[in-house]
Amino acid sequence: MRLYATVAAGGFRRHATYRVATAAGVFTNTVFGFILSYTYIALWDARPALGGYDKGDALAYVWIGQALITVCGLMGGGFEEELVERIRTGDIAVDLYRPADLQTWWFAANLGRSAYQLLGRGIAPMVFGALVFDLTLPGHWWTWPAFLASVALGAAVSFALWYLAAMSAFWLLDGQGVLQAAWLGGLFFSGMLLPLNVFPGALGELARVLPWASMLQVPADVYLGRHEGWGLLRAYAFQGGWALALLATGRGVQALATRKVVVQGG
Repeated sequence: MRLYATVAAGGFRRHATYRVATAAGVFTNTVFGFILSYTYIALWDARPALGGYDKGDALAYVWIGQALITVCGLMGGGFEEELVERIRTGDIAVDLYRPADLQTWWFAANLGRSAYQLLGRGIAPMVFGALVFDLTLPGHWWTWPAFLASVALGAAVSFALWYLAAMSAFWLLDGQGVLQAAWLGGLFFSGMLLPLNVFPGALGELARVLPWASMLQVPADVYLGRHEGWGLLRAYAFQGGWALALLATGRGVQALATRKVVVQGG
């Protein structure tokens, strides 16, 4: 465990060195937050209580999305390009022969990255949004730790999805196609464009049970107090179930990849 704690700390320090990039990210997230906020204001003026949200809830949703865009990897996990490149060049063989589990190593590194992005790019846009717009704030202090726990589970689901997407490069000439498909899926089904509660009929029902819902929709609803008591536990179970299922699938794919490397090396 000490090894992976060190890897997580290294992931945090690695991203903390790029302060200018962090400042640029905060600026970009804030600008897009303003654009989306005014779009949502117009939409909710025309359709009050759309998706069961009032205007303050909708604005809070916008800024939660901007805060979590890098924390939960809504548009990229932050590590998948590097992993695909190591697979493409064959450097992954060295990683697989190390006395450390490949998936756990990358999970720990991504945990450090997510922790830094929460502090570096997550808090500032949310503060800007709260200062400028009349967005809904939690009514109870315990909503904040409940929200952070949901964010952590969402980040775990995100890692598992991006890990699977990157590992596909073992069987493809180039993993970029799968990464692009995962990006599009995350952008649409996480609720980044619109809350999943707004999606109509069967599409909405499907979107709300897919793993991407764990990355934004569920944490946002926890923040807004829509999951409390047993409902909160069910929300955690939904996120945790997807995280465990996807991580287990990733471990199975890793075992197949290891066997492929051993056979080719032999």
